[in-house]
Amino acid sequence: MARERETDLVEVAPAADPPVCRLLDYGKFRYVQTKKEREARKTQKVIELREVRLRPGIGQHDLDAKARTIHKLLAGGAKVRVAVVFRGRSITHPELGVALLKKVAEGLETDAKLEKAPSMEGRALSITLVPSIRRDAAPRVAEAHQEDGNTIVAEGTDNAQDENP
Repeated sequence: MARERETDLVEVAPAADPPVCRLLDYGKFRYVQTKKEREARKTQKVIELREVRLRPGIGQHDLDAKARTIHKLLAGGAKVRVAVVFRGRSITHPELGVALLKKVAEGLETDAKLEKAPSMEGRALSITLVPSIRRDAAPRVAEAHQEDGNTIVAEGTDNAQDENP
């Protein structure tokens, strides 16, 4: 039948019982399949894992700078692994690393959720933070009705820290 119609006999579902075959143009079939796969790749979102490394003896100003970096990465939608790297004898005091990670996590609790609790991986103690969905970050909409019945909609946020001076 395929030779009579000048088409190809294509096995569409080999795992089915009985296997399903179709008479169709195989080139066009592959083209449509490739196009569907490309569209699926466009819509999927890849979440990347970024890492920020700290040392147990980090100063407050440096810690604040790292926290700002973590905030930017989370705002971009990435997961962030915060690692405290121990060198030399500092590994004998892992409680300093736990306290540091706890401080970072508490400082970012409005922006992130803790996905993975502190765990030791080699000479590094790390946690993983994921962006939290904040409802207050969405634009606020205020509606005012005029006398003639028309609705005026004003949108805006009052996050002054998001704007650059």
